[in-house]
Amino acid sequence: MTEITLEKVRQRAEADARTNGYYLNPDPKFLQSLLEGLKRNEERYGYPSCPCRLASGKFEVDRDIICPCDYRDPDVAEHGACYCALYVRKDLHEGKTEINPVPERRPPEKQAKAYEASTSKETKMKTETVKPSTGTITETPKNKKKLWYCKQCGYVAFREEPPYICPVCKAKKEMFAEIKTRINFTG
Repeated sequence: MTEITLEKVRQRAEADARTNGYYLNPDPKFLQSLLEGLKRNEERYGYPSCPCRLASGKFEVDRDIICPCDYRDPDVAEHGACYCALYVRKDLHEGKTEINPVPERRPPEKQAKAYEASTSKETKMKTETVKPSTGTITETPKNKKKLWYCKQCGYVAFREEPPYICPVCKAKKEMFAEIKTRINFTG
């Protein structure tokens, strides 16, 4: 198996950008974090899923968010950048136009499938607790993570608490809302 290096990830993204008339994000630190996310996801899942979206680890579920994702071209055409701002138009790259948050295009049902698939392993891990009043043993999920979305840009995070600041649009924690699902966390 070929080793995945950050340089290979960068070269692949640059080649794709050139081929399609795009540029990579001009902020070196931000670009570095996106490329590291792509590398990490490719090592983790075997394919470079978007670093800005929740991936399930199942190729068929994540097919639409393999970078460059299915939503990149319409996002760049309409907003000047893709959802995670890896790919941008020339005017944004040159600093003539500001890069603004891009709303999420991925349909909620696809987001939910990724969420369900990514949590299925974690929700099977349980701990036993003793209910003090009755002495009976009950199973409770170890996982207390929730699905949060940014009301400003649509960024989705799976964690116990919402992010302090949205990594996409920089909105504060108060702009996040919990996404309620019908998943049974008790297995």
